[in-house]
Amino acid sequence: MRFLRYFLFVIFLITTKTTFGQQKKYSIHTVAFYNLENLFDTINNPAVNDDEWTPSGGRHWSKSKYNQKLKNLSEVIVQIGSTKNKTAPTLIGCCEIENRGVLEDLLKEPNLIDVDYGIIHFDSPDKRGIDVALLYQKKYFRPTDYANIPLYVYKKDPELFKMEADSTQSNRVFTRDQLLITGFLEGEEVSIIVNHWPSRSGGEKRSSPFREAAGALNKKIIDSLQKINPLAKVITMGDLNDGPTNKSVKNAVGAIGKRKAVGKLGIYNPFENMAKRGLGTIAYRDSWDIFDQIMISEPFINNDFTKYQFWKAGIYNKPFLIQNSGKYKGYPKRNSNNEVGFSDHFPVYIYLIKEIN
Repeated sequence: MRFLRYFLFVIFLITTKTTFGQQKKYSIHTVAFYNLENLFDTINNPAVNDDEWTPSGGRHWSKSKYNQKLKNLSEVIVQIGSTKNKTAPTLIGCCEIENRGVLEDLLKEPNLIDVDYGIIHFDSPDKRGIDVALLYQKKYFRPTDYANIPLYVYKKDPELFKMEADSTQSNRVFTRDQLLITGFLEGEEVSIIVNHWPSRSGGEKRSSPFREAAGALNKKIIDSLQKINPLAKVITMGDLNDGPTNKSVKNAVGAIGKRKAVGKLGIYNPFENMAKRGLGTIAYRDSWDIFDQIMISEPFINNDFTKYQFWKAGIYNKPFLIQNSGKYKGYPKRNSNNEVGFSDHFPVYIYLIKEIN
């Protein structure tokens, strides 16, 4: 009996040691994108078409509504990815912001002020005055280079759009620049591209060449980074105004939805399978699509967990973000003339993880 007890005790020790020895610890970062849907202040800027977002404009925008919008957005941002990561996102790409000032106001909200986000932003030539930007936690990410890269598309013969500027500007479609940032995520070099591609105004098919041009520019930026470093870690994110299977994403960027099919220098899009399952970030006429996407270069999925690797992707669509009555019941809870909402888009996110000793 004594021998049996001793034998069982030894087996217990061996089993316990193996179990705990196999448990690995990981550092985790959330990377997110959020269309902030018309985050305008109340001040009229004569240089852009922002009149409707002033107290005398058609939206009846006011200081109190603006402040409520900031509060609402801050409540969302701090929770994105919170199911697996208890801290606010390390990196957040955002679009539909009027200027740097609205982001500064947003980061003063009680939910965000202690996170200590930095801002990278440029004014775009968009006629509505809306821009893209990156928010980053200063304690985790250190930017070293950044630039805004313009997209040149023209009304004249959109089927034969031009990628380069010419002397004739009257036919140019002024849209958002693509924002490129390179920096170090806890010592590891990462490049991020923040996008807001041309809208579907005039119809999806007719406007598709503009977004295909945006996708081609995006690929050109990625190719340039990979030419410098074939192992470049690139994250491209944004509101693309197209889904994962549209030409702009599948053909122009060359994004692939099957992880195992991604080769060297390839781009993986984890949101393609979500779209095929009927999930969405935006709804139109009761049809859902994933316009908001985060795509990554191959070195993020090669299972080298001594460096940061892609783990999971998600859409943050909690019940409080959903309209629960009226014409748009079930849609993302957007602004109306009577109620300040959140956004007409759900935010998206991915987790990056690295094994730690």
